[in-house]
Amino acid sequence: MADKEINVKNPLQAIGFEAKDGAGLQSMGLVMARAGLGKTAILVQFALDCMMNKNNVLHISIGEGVEKARSWYDDIVKLLNVEAVDVPELMSKRMIMTFKESNFRKAVLAERIEDLVQQGIFTPECLVIDGFDLEAASREELEELRAFAEEIGVKMLWFSAVSHRGDERMSTDGIPAPCHELDDLFETALLIKPEGDEMQLKILKCEACAVDSGTILTLDPSTMLIQQG
Repeated sequence: MADKEINVKNPLQAIGFEAKDGAGLQSMGLVMARAGLGKTAILVQFALDCMMNKNNVLHISIGEGVEKARSWYDDIVKLLNVEAVDVPELMSKRMIMTFKESNFRKAVLAERIEDLVQQGIFTPECLVIDGFDLEAASREELEELRAFAEEIGVKMLWFSAVSHRGDERMSTDGIPAPCHELDDLFETALLIKPEGDEMQLKILKCEACAVDSGTILTLDPSTMLIQQG
């Protein structure tokens, strides 16, 4: 992709993220929803946005296998009508790494990434961590992961978190439990919520977006793609 751009209608144009071409950690983001409502589909759209901007993405899948994570990318790439000839080069910007829930911690992640970088295999510029239990995690663990991302030059760091029906605890920015006391660590926070027959994506906070906090976008309920306009 150094020689040509991929001609594809990027769903994230609806949010208006700035180009991720600066130095340092530009944003730590959070996608929240009740279980099974499509958090991974949204994370993959953000990952693909990074990849289309020529950044390497390391997708960490906790508690799921490589094939399940890979299928999300395959499905969304098809929905975006990426030219078949461009797919291998686009996917060369992505690596998927899996962990059992009991094995994921910053020290192990750092060791595995260090091996990849030192061997010249892969240097991540965007990091997606899907399935990390933010309800059980401490603030210190999250601060460690954020500091580690900054240390290795990651530009975008994304997490997913499960919210629970009936738990009404919420931060002043509208971020629901279990992340209501961690909201200051995130520059970006999004919430997937069903509303009648619609599936919505609410921008709870986003310092790098062209849209205001409180903006509600529509998701295609069959594909979970962010809808244009």
